[in-house]
Amino acid sequence: MLQHVSVYDASIMSKASPLQPHHHHDAVSKRLKRADGHLRSILQMMEDGRSCLELAQQLHAVEKAISQAKKVLIQDHIDHCLESAIGTVSAESQRTIDEFKEITKYL
Repeated sequence: MLQHVSVYDASIMSKASPLQPHHHHDAVSKRLKRADGHLRSILQMMEDGRSCLELAQQLHAVEKAISQAKKVLIQDHIDHCLESAIGTVSAESQRTIDEFKEITKYL
């Protein structure tokens, strides 16, 4: 029987730097919880002897969900932390920052 390991073990988070949730953290958390449930169902599929093709398809879906959650988290961090870290800048610098934010959406 396969064992499940939780991906959100709070004990691994540093107590020295508390998490400051941003606008999309709830959305990221919901995505990860859905991916966790999906992954659990894949484990059950394996135990039930489902085909490798079905397993690969479902694993691909989980991988995409986690990747999208990571993308939202990174975009949220850039949107909320970059500007507060650098403060007020010139209009030209602001355009560069805005372009940087926009291009990171393609990562």
